[in-house]
Amino acid sequence: MRLFPALVATIVFSTPVFAQCGGSFSGFVSGLRTEAVQSGHDRATVDTFFRNVKKDTAVLKADRAQGVFQKPFIEFSRRLISQNRIDKGKKMSRKYDAVFNRIETQYGVSRGVLLAFWAFETDYGGFQGNFNTLNALVTLSHDCRRPELFRPQIFAALSLYERGDFDPARTTGAWAGEIGMVQMLPRDILENGTDGDGDGKVNLKTSAPDALMSGAKMLSELGWRAGEPWLQEVRVPKGLDWSKTGPAQSQSVASWARQGVTPRSGKLGPSGLEASIILPQGRKGPAFIAYPNFRVYFEWNQSFVYVLTAAYFANRLEGAKVYDVGAPDTGLNGAQMKQLQKKLKAHGYDVGKVDGILGARTRLAIQAEQTRLGLPADAWPTADLLSRL
Repeated sequence: MRLFPALVATIVFSTPVFAQCGGSFSGFVSGLRTEAVQSGHDRATVDTFFRNVKKDTAVLKADRAQGVFQKPFIEFSRRLISQNRIDKGKKMSRKYDAVFNRIETQYGVSRGVLLAFWAFETDYGGFQGNFNTLNALVTLSHDCRRPELFRPQIFAALSLYERGDFDPARTTGAWAGEIGMVQMLPRDILENGTDGDGDGKVNLKTSAPDALMSGAKMLSELGWRAGEPWLQEVRVPKGLDWSKTGPAQSQSVASWARQGVTPRSGKLGPSGLEASIILPQGRKGPAFIAYPNFRVYFEWNQSFVYVLTAAYFANRLEGAKVYDVGAPDTGLNGAQMKQLQKKLKAHGYDVGKVDGILGARTRLAIQAEQTRLGLPADAWPTADLLSRL
């Protein structure tokens, strides 16, 4: 998911009188209608588009029930990666071999990357969601948690409707408004929808070639660097400076190699590439080297544990070994994580919402406090750290 600056600019600067969120739902929808007409859309078309829109409380419930992201990497990845998903991924790779070859030639995106998204988002198209997409987008825009993300998608959906690619009554998908086999938001479809099967249409719900080509084009537009690696399991020396690890910091591959970082199999990426060392459960757990393409994953989904799992699964689908679990220190449960986040906030750190999720900002704060306290600064929260704070 991402923001779309052009649309946001239209909303913020050309029509500042419209409420961005909140208030009565009917009044909010009325504002959307007026804004759409003032932006140049035909009034009759706008009226038809919004005619039956409703608030969907099930969408709000789903938005607030994402506890799975509180799980640590090992547990989360084992939950998402099954032998069935691996076997089916290999089967789909063979079935759509020609499509993946085109993608690799045209966009430089390796098939494992798209197969992993396809698996995690919809189980290879089998579970695409049954939420009414327009209701979901308007509900999430009216809600004041992230209107800046979802509001522009409503107008993108309207544009899709005008060209015959969206039905406000029948188009369904995930609770967050994503549509199709690889779950793309309306603006992504508008900008990157690609006819992969040559039938003259873009149908991301029933055409795997369309969905895969569209997903590849989107990754390319987001900055995917053709033919480069994205993630690789490594072994790290015990004496590594842990404060230099984490996705927010990088060094050249050659520099990491000089410090004793070695690949678990194969060889490291090109020596001149900038890369980060990722320790999802601290210095005693699994270790990965993340290349520039890894950052693109965060444009698709902003959850650290999801992104790392998706990138790792892409490697598995291309033949990588199961990662070495190691022997990580026991982490914190959800309640303890919330307590830690509150303490970090009290120390002046911006960890975002106190939600019990070990996200990027919480990791940075933990690493800084570990450094201050003279602990190994591997960004992994433990009971010892919690007690010291």
